Amino acid sequence: MDILLVDDSKTMRMIVQRAIRQAGFRGLAIVEAENGRDALNKLAAEKPRLILSDWNMPEMNGIDFLIQVRSAVGALPFGFITSENTPEIRERAMASGANFLITKPFSPEDVQDALSPILEGA
Repeated sequence: MDILLVDDSKTMRMIVQRAIRQAGFRGLAIVEAENGRDALNKLAAEKPRLILSDWNMPEMNGIDFLIQVRSAVGALPFGFITSENTPEIRERAMASGANFLITKPFSPEDVQDALSPILEGA
């Protein structure tokens, strides 16, 4: 698994995957999860190179998921793709260990800028 993509919207997961391909990252193994709890179960089986997560999700939201990942796995690259864009949200994400935050709506260039340092050569 290269990327664990966590979002409660199936449509948004498809949009993010398309943006990843348009950004030039092809042939990656992307595993989908519907929320943080589902994603933690998938992390128990295999560790991705990168986690991309929404912020607002049922069962376990993105920030709680990030905190769980940091305590269980450590420094695994983690980014948010979210409609949340207040300075407080951005600060909380970074203080909790997020590597980046991409704001919806986003472009393939936004995705490329965020993912290139992590997935170079992919």
